[in-house]
Amino acid sequence: MKIDRIKATGIELTDAISAVVVKELDALDPMVARFGPPVSAQVEVGKTTQHHNKGPFFRAEINLQIPNRMLRAESEHEDLYVAIRDAAKTLYMELAKEKDRHVEGRKAEETPAEDGQA
Repeated sequence: MKIDRIKATGIELTDAISAVVVKELDALDPMVARFGPPVSAQVEVGKTTQHHNKGPFFRAEINLQIPNRMLRAESEHEDLYVAIRDAAKTLYMELAKEKDRHVEGRKAEETPAEDGQA
């Protein structure tokens, strides 16, 4: 998978943050490979606010472009790394749903039409 961009909003994008993003998205590669041509991802991480001390103020958003579809996952948490992991998990579930749709669509196309029999 090609990561087009990792953007940080309200925080500094460190090597550690980038490494976690790459690690989480690399874990999705086997699932993404089923969709054919290379896909691309855009990731945004950061703070939702600069003045809160409590609550889910770290945010991770992943936009994944697969053929004919754009999948999106977003997560907010008190810990940035947990937000990144949760967004990747959500994206994994979206990919699983998309795979099921893809397989069901192919099965419908392959089913031979009955010759006028009900």
